Amino acid sequence: MLERELVLTGPKQIGYISYQEKEPRGNEVLVRTTVSGIKQGTEINLYRGANPFAKEIFDPVLRLFRPPQDGEQVAPWYPHRLGSWALGVVEAVGPGVRRFKPGDVVHGPWSHRTGMIISDERIFPVAPGVDRETMLFTDPGLFALASTHDAEIKLGARVAIFGLGAIGLLAVQMAKLSGAAQVFAVDMIPSRLALAKELGADVAVNAAQGDTAISIKEMTNKAGVDVAVEISGAYSALQQAIRCVHREGLVVTTSYYGDTKGRVDLSREWHHNRITLRSSMPVWDNAHRWQPMWNRERLTRTAISMLEQGRLNVKALIGARYAFDRAPEAYAMIDERPDESVKTLLMYSGNAH
Repeated sequence: MLERELVLTGPKQIGYISYQEKEPRGNEVLVRTTVSGIKQGTEINLYRGANPFAKEIFDPVLRLFRPPQDGEQVAPWYPHRLGSWALGVVEAVGPGVRRFKPGDVVHGPWSHRTGMIISDERIFPVAPGVDRETMLFTDPGLFALASTHDAEIKLGARVAIFGLGAIGLLAVQMAKLSGAAQVFAVDMIPSRLALAKELGADVAVNAAQGDTAISIKEMTNKAGVDVAVEISGAYSALQQAIRCVHREGLVVTTSYYGDTKGRVDLSREWHHNRITLRSSMPVWDNAHRWQPMWNRERLTRTAISMLEQGRLNVKALIGARYAFDRAPEAYAMIDERPDESVKTLLMYSGNAH
């Protein structure tokens, strides 16, 4: 069967490639995609062309980006797949598969494409009675959970969350579930600030109105928050996150920083207040800070469990739905009008608007 996959063919250029799907072998499962979620942080940064992989090599031994050496060549970046988590129906299974059968509804990590051959160990069933689209939030859920762990939120803590996309709004809820006494939600989009309040934030701070750090310091009796989690990907937000924590406080960054114009001045509060700056990255072969008891698999399964149990409100985060054929319009909308949707879905069965 001839299939189609969405690819990035250049900055702000969305296209499709056709391919012939094979039959599943061994423990492989063929899934027919019904809906996939656009990751509106990383994917939009790649869509805009903010990408170190296009010009440099990430050395897996040195664990750093570097220019190509003699005889090396940067791998062609385009066309490049997009996507992170999708939902679909099992169409066929390999002879070694026992967990799934044709007709089962599953979700897992695959790109924006009409069908996917994937190992049965990498996908998960949608539990009976659970809203299917809820499970698309497994990916932002595991990143929000990793951020919450890295933030080491304690009972009674004051927490600031910068950036109220899907990960940020889940982090707001997880901070409250972790026992935070006061959560400040920071963004520049009024609709997202209102949504954060509905989802449990104690205070919504519009970053476009005044000095965010001073406002938070004043609302905490001049002390500042214990930890700030920065998920917007804007250096200006990171600067405010550093400024709003108390002396010797903690700042956790979860973002992919596609901001090419901003900068962070480390000679100011970060230096004088001895702030700890911590990156939260649960993938790319990075271990969990609480290993070996925690790892990516446990993060993923915990996020899934929280979604299945209804401990996280995610339906309110779903905004626009676009047919798979209209994906270029979806990316342009997110790029140009981010206030219109927190989580945008691509629909493969015509249920779009």
